[in-house]
Amino acid sequence: MYRSKVYVERPWPEIKTEIDLASESLIDTRRIFLADGDALNLPTENLIQILEYLNEKFPKIERISCYAMPKNLLQKNKEELLQLKTSGLTMFYVGIETGNNAILRKVTKGATSTGIVNGCRRAIDCGFILSCMIILGLGGKKYTEEHIRDTAKVISEISPHYLGALALIIEEGIYAEFMNKFGEEFKQLNDLELLDELSRLVENLSPESQMIFRANHASNVYSLGGTLPADRKRLLSLIEELKKNPVMLKPKVLRRF
Repeated sequence: MYRSKVYVERPWPEIKTEIDLASESLIDTRRIFLADGDALNLPTENLIQILEYLNEKFPKIERISCYAMPKNLLQKNKEELLQLKTSGLTMFYVGIETGNNAILRKVTKGATSTGIVNGCRRAIDCGFILSCMIILGLGGKKYTEEHIRDTAKVISEISPHYLGALALIIEEGIYAEFMNKFGEEFKQLNDLELLDELSRLVENLSPESQMIFRANHASNVYSLGGTLPADRKRLLSLIEELKKNPVMLKPKVLRRF
């Protein structure tokens, strides 16, 4: 997604000008997302300056969010995270992808399962809303058992407020790179195998409190969702019905990452 971009920390005058321009035409804005993919890497004092100015220019704002990599959450100490929370940053989107360390290495995630849990728990303990994402099929046929087993374990330990399950789609432009990084033969899951992973994930998730779960991304074979563990039986029943009636699944031409 970011292959055409170079990481740059933009100067404050440039950011301020954009906020000013946006506030003139979008004064009623209630939610703001800090782009791009690594905003939390900014020095804490820079982020606080941005957050405070956003709150000044958008009086109706209710939520400011951004992506967060596990390493970002570990690089910020608890005091810094609390400062960001006080300044108006309220929600993080974290791509976990998998809870299995072998697969994390193969896809060069730059994180371990322990680091993911520790970073995410730090954010939750500081009062942030956490929305996590995992990728069905990321371990291929060989590692499907380990992928779902360890992912369910990591998510249960984190107990995020939201969880989204996407499905692996390897675009032509990165197919060779993905296969090279994986380091061994990779066989993608078919639709029924993806549903089987989804079923095992739903069955084994045990969050500490109610967690909003969605598998309704454009990449998914079917859009479904609910709250776990409350809707576990309903979701498992629906997945079983989909397995028996694959005609109900989304046509592959409509699936995108």
